[in-house]
Amino acid sequence: MSTASNFGFSETESPVQAGRELTYIAAISEAMREEMRRDPDVLLMGEDIAGDFGGAFKATKGFEAEFGARRVINTPIAELGFVGAATGMALMGLRPIIEMQFADFISTAFDSIVQFAATTHYRWGGAVPWVIRAPSDGGIRSGPYHSQNPEAWFVHTPGLKVVAPATPADAKGLMIAAIRDNNPVVYFESKPLYRSLKGFVPAGEYVVPLGVANIARPGGDLSIITYGAMLHQALAAAEKLAADGIAAEVLDLRSLKPLDTEAILSTARKTGKVLVVHAANKLAGIGAEVAALVAEEAFEWLDAHVLRMGGLDTPVPFSPPLEDAYRPSADKIYAAARRLAAY
Repeated sequence: MSTASNFGFSETESPVQAGRELTYIAAISEAMREEMRRDPDVLLMGEDIAGDFGGAFKATKGFEAEFGARRVINTPIAELGFVGAATGMALMGLRPIIEMQFADFISTAFDSIVQFAATTHYRWGGAVPWVIRAPSDGGIRSGPYHSQNPEAWFVHTPGLKVVAPATPADAKGLMIAAIRDNNPVVYFESKPLYRSLKGFVPAGEYVVPLGVANIARPGGDLSIITYGAMLHQALAAAEKLAADGIAAEVLDLRSLKPLDTEAILSTARKTGKVLVVHAANKLAGIGAEVAALVAEEAFEWLDAHVLRMGGLDTPVPFSPPLEDAYRPSADKIYAAARRLAAY
């Protein structure tokens, strides 16, 4: 992938300083607020993000009062247009953060993203330092127009970076890294985690470098590779597997592009058995790329075929029992891992 050089920042290691617990969405809000205070070129764009409303999920509530209407911009319901405008702003040196009300609606802006923003650096060396916030994923009975996981579209596109945090700390750290990056970054937020997940978030500047995975749980018997909300389903499954005497290592990808191939191959070679899980539909998803990488680069270490688990090849159902059948879950991951462990 052709990428521009990163805006300078110092990587911070996992901190031990005093922190506090924040919800997943509060961590995202904190990252944006801190970067807007630090850098006057950072601004927000999106539908209904200004004033007391603060966007569909209230992530920017109160921002206009602090930063003013010139930096917190309400847009029309026209994703293609305002992403194109953000690209123009980025080319002139600003750093827009663009809120999609739901990741599902990002398809309306597809041309601006993949045909222009993603190719600009390759074509003539221009930097497009914007971030698109894309609230994604289902499990909350929102139906096919508000539950999709379209990350594979953008991972397939040269010139973009794609991240998918699973914890409040990573939500903050990856957001700050994305804002400071000189490349266009699509930042997928797992909206089921917004207010259901709370965790430690370092105070002050905290950066999680793009392209670095994290071992969320060590183990030696098999590897579960995942990201986003499915991390927590995988960890629940791993806890259940531990009770059966099976030590599952859980790798949280965090960044989908660039992908941490070293971490993927390391865990595959360590355990010899790999299960890849994501909420997006299985066909042509990120799991296919991970499985192919392991098959190509770590085949001689494998003790079983690589397994994939993802959503079914249908639109996301609205009906609760149908959506439950569509989505991976801790119980489904546990059952697949048991089969893999016994192979």
